[in-house]
Amino acid sequence: MAKVRSVYVCASCGYESAKWNGRCPSCGEWNTFEEQEATVQAPVRQQKAYTGTTQTVDAISRITDIDAGGDVRYQTGIEEFDRVLGGGLVRGSLVLLGGDPGIGKSTLLLQVCGYLCQGHTVLYISGEESVRQIKLRADRLGVSTPNLYLVSETDAERIANTISSKQPEVVVIDSIQTMGLSAVSSMPGSITQVRECTNLFMRTAKASESAIFIVSHVNKDGVIAGPKVMEHIVDAVLYFEGDRNLSYRILRAVKNRYGSTNEIGVFEMGNSGLEAVENPSMMLLSGREVNVSGSCVSCVMEGTRPILAEVQALVTKTAFGNPRRMATGFDYNRMAIILAVIEKRCGFFLSNLDVYINVAGGLKLDEPSADLAVALAVYSGIRDVPIPDKLAAFGEIGLGGEIRHVSSVPDRVREAQRLGFDTCIVPAQSRKALGDLRSYEIEILPVSNLKQAFSQVSGRAEERR
Repeated sequence: MAKVRSVYVCASCGYESAKWNGRCPSCGEWNTFEEQEATVQAPVRQQKAYTGTTQTVDAISRITDIDAGGDVRYQTGIEEFDRVLGGGLVRGSLVLLGGDPGIGKSTLLLQVCGYLCQGHTVLYISGEESVRQIKLRADRLGVSTPNLYLVSETDAERIANTISSKQPEVVVIDSIQTMGLSAVSSMPGSITQVRECTNLFMRTAKASESAIFIVSHVNKDGVIAGPKVMEHIVDAVLYFEGDRNLSYRILRAVKNRYGSTNEIGVFEMGNSGLEAVENPSMMLLSGREVNVSGSCVSCVMEGTRPILAEVQALVTKTAFGNPRRMATGFDYNRMAIILAVIEKRCGFFLSNLDVYINVAGGLKLDEPSADLAVALAVYSGIRDVPIPDKLAAFGEIGLGGEIRHVSSVPDRVREAQRLGFDTCIVPAQSRKALGDLRSYEIEILPVSNLKQAFSQVSGRAEERR
């Protein structure tokens, strides 16, 4: 006879323990263990030795006999969304869309449903809203089509059976935290329920070849709830980022089995829903102040797309014993390395100065090519010398103060040229990749180290005076 006992499950990674722990041994998070009931079968007293079996798997296919052609991707009607997915929504895939509550996840998916319904059947399942509330939002977004079916349900088994019987081509489940299985004793939204429901929807998607979107909220740390038990199950993980007080949103892929994880999509929230931003560089540079010290433009690669972003630095005398260092949109540890290189290799004393780094527009610069722009912005802030507003710079900084080569240099230069920049500081090691400099309608200044880059900026500032 089965007996019931309590187990403790980490809400962050799903680690199970027989006793409560203050810190999870698996992920290292504190105070994440939750008590749950677990059903344990009585132990078998005698177990027969394995003697083999005559049963075999019948569904074995030769790889050359499998037809992978045809329409295997659905176009969502939003170019930025298709870019992040790797060219479109793959049939039979399971896509996880995460983000803060109220960021616009449901709005984005309902707009995608409005386009997909023109040639496909779509089933929208909501565990948070009634069908009437979904209808009101659809009317506001202008989504009205007979191929869109709505249902309000939280039972994961009934949802899976409905998908298997009705065979919709696209399914949206909003959200996974409201779904539950009756066989699992824990509450909906717990780590066990999320894991088991996601596994069920994954098997359903592969069996019915229905493309399924799963919406998930984030926890207090800003990551998808239960990432360790969900990311390895789904085919793609998308993060919808942005400040709810601002109109711009960024869609980023952190896992994608059918495309690149470096692509991003930029959207703007308007009165009629989300609109794709086809020129993110112009959007990020809009409203930029000119003739102000501590500002430099860099060009980073997000997948195959070059994007110009403004890096701002504020350098002031500290009022405390230890200077403050803060970075928004840029890695804090990387900023500390750049400041140490500037102080050691270029002779600037920063131990009594507060340094604040900010990337305008809410973009996060993870690529090392933004190092040079950060260093130039800090140098401009120290000397209080404005960098020319039509100058862009990119390059990785080494610990010796050298400027190292970065990828896709011609694409970055052409993007700066397209937006009206007249000067571009690039690594000297990238000179060969540029080819004939006369083919560019922009002045290119190769530099080998930070001192040369600072000299170029100082020379340009003197010329303007």
